[in-house]
Amino acid sequence: MSSTSSDPRLLVQAGALALNRRDPAAARDLFERAADVARPEAAALLGLAIACRDLGDAAGRLGALDRLLEQDPRHVRGLILKGDHFHEAGDPRAAATFYGAALGAAPAPDRLPPEIAAELRRARSMTERYQQDYAAHLDQSLAALSLTGPGQAVDGAKTGRFAQSVDLMLGRKRLYLQQPRHYYFPGLPQIQFYERSHFEWLEALEAATDSIRKELQGVLDAGDAFSPYAQTQSDRPYDNRHTVRDSQEWTAFFLWKDGVAQPDAIGQCPATLAALKSLPLCDIDGRSPSILFSRLKPGARIPPHHGFINTRLIGHLPLIVPGPCGFRVGNETRTWREGEAWLFDDTIEHEAWNDADQDRIILIFDIWRPELTLAERDMVRGLFAAVDSYGAAPAQAWGV
Repeated sequence: MSSTSSDPRLLVQAGALALNRRDPAAARDLFERAADVARPEAAALLGLAIACRDLGDAAGRLGALDRLLEQDPRHVRGLILKGDHFHEAGDPRAAATFYGAALGAAPAPDRLPPEIAAELRRARSMTERYQQDYAAHLDQSLAALSLTGPGQAVDGAKTGRFAQSVDLMLGRKRLYLQQPRHYYFPGLPQIQFYERSHFEWLEALEAATDSIRKELQGVLDAGDAFSPYAQTQSDRPYDNRHTVRDSQEWTAFFLWKDGVAQPDAIGQCPATLAALKSLPLCDIDGRSPSILFSRLKPGARIPPHHGFINTRLIGHLPLIVPGPCGFRVGNETRTWREGEAWLFDDTIEHEAWNDADQDRIILIFDIWRPELTLAERDMVRGLFAAVDSYGAAPAQAWGV
């Protein structure tokens, strides 16, 4: 091909050959001529950027990349090369944004040429390196800050909220929000586990642990009265995502079930009901409260799921914890300890597991969220009374 050719496609081909024979100066000249049209092919601008890089011409490389990305903002190779530019310029934050954009713009791996796949692996490695360096920088900087200066005392709960905000910003934790399966009451805070200070009755309940556990043992000694917690309902579609449905892996003994007292069970557990008497139990006819002993067999897992309504919280009082047993709400995982209760929002994704070699049993109950006024509680009760007056079918079980 003549060096005086004006066909941009032929010029690009010649420029690529010049790069292959390691002649970036000739390649730059050819790519510049190919790019000297109103809307050049992306290959001309990409080749020009590579030739300028090989010549150490940072300004020329950046100019070619800016033109390329203005024309095609999702050009994967162009985004990686611009990330390289900022990496070499000592601007890791800018470099990380372009590497991340390249990873987000990339097609499926099976559609990638090998050389692009290799470049993407490099971009991912660089991104992870920047994230680690950035996180270490923030951790060191924040560790040097005083959070309790004059007039700025911060309690443990608020400090914990701030730490979680940093983890979310850095991607060390994922953001989980309320996703009730049936009813959402707007304006309620997104809290996974509630602080103990919200519940003045919590210590008294925990003090009754031995008495409650004694009644549980009586139930166990009298015969196996536990039944599968999640059961198939003939008037509702079968959901095969619930791997513990109709299973003996997760069973329950109800004292109250869906707002209805279970007389025989209550008769066996007077101390348990007395310990819960002062609690603001969520009382909605035909719906709640539910009070139960929940048993998880060794090796069993309750898969991630969401509760039905966000106007209540679920309480756990661990009674028998034989070993490693875990519980996750959103991005926070805790371990049950006998006699230490907690309250959580079950409309945020949660799951449980028992890795011990014996049964884990806890007392579960549901209460009104503390943010709801008495008038709002009445409104919620009235709403579900209206819901349940429609049609002949009974209320759908909410469970806990």
